[in-house]
Amino acid sequence: MVNAADIDIPIWQGADAARRQLLARRRPDDDELSEIERQILGRLFDDAPEFEEAVGRIIQRVRDGGDAAVRAIAEAIDGAAPESLVVTEEEFSCARDDVSPELVSALQHAAERVRRYHELQLEHAARSFSSGGLGQLVRPLARVGLYVPGTAAVYPSTVLHTAIPAMVAGVREVVIASPAVPADDGSAHVNALKLVAAEIAGVDTVYKVGGAQAIAALAYGTESIGAVDKIFGPGNRFVTAAKRRLYGVVGIDAIYGPTETMIIADHSANPELVAADLLAQAEHDDLAAPILISTSEALAEAVAAELVEQTADLPRRDIALNAVRNRGGLACVPDIDDALAIANEYAPEHLALVVENAHQRIGEVRNAGGLFVGEASPEALGDYVAGPSHVMPTGGSARFSSALNVGEFMKITTVVQVTDDLLDEIAGDAELIAHAEHLDAHARSLERRRRDR
Repeated sequence: MVNAADIDIPIWQGADAARRQLLARRRPDDDELSEIERQILGRLFDDAPEFEEAVGRIIQRVRDGGDAAVRAIAEAIDGAAPESLVVTEEEFSCARDDVSPELVSALQHAAERVRRYHELQLEHAARSFSSGGLGQLVRPLARVGLYVPGTAAVYPSTVLHTAIPAMVAGVREVVIASPAVPADDGSAHVNALKLVAAEIAGVDTVYKVGGAQAIAALAYGTESIGAVDKIFGPGNRFVTAAKRRLYGVVGIDAIYGPTETMIIADHSANPELVAADLLAQAEHDDLAAPILISTSEALAEAVAAELVEQTADLPRRDIALNAVRNRGGLACVPDIDDALAIANEYAPEHLALVVENAHQRIGEVRNAGGLFVGEASPEALGDYVAGPSHVMPTGGSARFSSALNVGEFMKITTVVQVTDDLLDEIAGDAELIAHAEHLDAHARSLERRRRDR
């Protein structure tokens, strides 16, 4: 019989050991190219550039070469270049025929819940105001680009969870870039599920382009792809590196890394469900971080045994177990306070509280992208139909950033409209500060107004 020790599932004892191990594993910063990546880049470049150099060259090619460069890169990477970079109405029609009515209904249900949540969120978002000559204007962005990853794995849920908040915020034009899959006839198509989800969400245009080249095309524009004001959505490390490089040329929502789920559980938790929730995240990729912090050693051992049993017939078994070993793990700590302290320091993308009276602990959570309270609120539900966007900060960035929300699709313009009387009241102090900063023209701008009246 295979047990947890045989497959090397780490179980740490004590808060210090858990903190030391988890914080060391938090963010993978490996710029080394895999053999597959080297083969792909070998079809693009003659001189085998390293990772960051390769990303920079792809961006420059798209900036200089437009559509032709995008197609050439797609052909080198995927083996087929789309004849048109824009998904046509005929392709949308075929996609509708390819998706079962039951799945369409499920996507529509998810879309309605996501829309309803973000409409509530909008009611509590920043608003325009004016008071005493001061105020602000809150305006939606004009045109945004959403990156939706996936060729082998398909994410229609990401379409809904990025596009619908944008629509609710009032963005005038919402477009998607998503990699196309080569077909047997040499053409290239975006997966039908993504297209159906895009229609349900109300997306204006879908472009058949992925990778760093998609981010460059959205940032600079090409003959077929209009430049956007801001780019949203997760992607592979080439996408992430391109977003980082192009920040400032275009707005960027965040820099996303591998997914993370931390579960805090006590003796009352069901080990079968805890293990199932960990594996739901572990199956994403080898760099996912499925983490349990428990106040019960018996629970941790039971969860480890469940991980072995539940992966026996899991299609992505090797990936899931690698994730548990590489960046995940199980920890035993003395009490819930210790667990919450570690969670707040780690700042996970997803934090689940599966403890007695979990709702009473909500106020103690400071740093988490999304909080899932109680056994009936698994993170997998949040990925699809709960309501809040599943696009959340990773790599510890929940310390300073938020889950994707309607506010990310808006901008604030401050307004200053003072009266002559208020000018007389406050300008003197402004003049003094301006002179102290040796910015005499600033001071004179104010002095002339008061002198001329």
